[in-house]
Amino acid sequence: MQLFHRRDFRAAREMFAAAAEGSSREVAHAARQHLRMCEQRIGTRPVELHSAEEYYHYGIGLIAERSLEGAREALSKAAALAPKSGHIHYSLAISLGLLGDLAGAARHLSTAIQLDGKNRTIARTDPDFLEFGRQSPVREVVFPEKKERVTQLPS
Repeated sequence: MQLFHRRDFRAAREMFAAAAEGSSREVAHAARQHLRMCEQRIGTRPVELHSAEEYYHYGIGLIAERSLEGAREALSKAAALAPKSGHIHYSLAISLGLLGDLAGAARHLSTAIQLDGKNRTIARTDPDFLEFGRQSPVREVVFPEKKERVTQLPS
């Protein structure tokens, strides 16, 4: 409570979180109430996500905010929970590409395209891909026909 009254809400939040796990129901209840007050004053609330779709939607929101590292984490969890979901791999490719991990972006985009061929067409016009989609190795995944033309030598 001293930390709370000193307005050190981050430190108080940790103490209240620990107290909320205690065996006394009354203390745990009061600790949870103060924990919520600390989180409101800090301005962040922990997000509780459980399903692949919840992680996916949360990750999409973080991409929109350009909170890319958080998006990568959320979408990686979504991909782990639903490895055969092309839309999740597609979004993970976007977050990785925007972070500068072009090899990771190409890998997840390839998976997304294997799971649903429409993802290649979508990537060709997606504004998020414009920032990195014309760079190798992502370019070769998005535009494989250009790679084939370059590698074919004239006779």
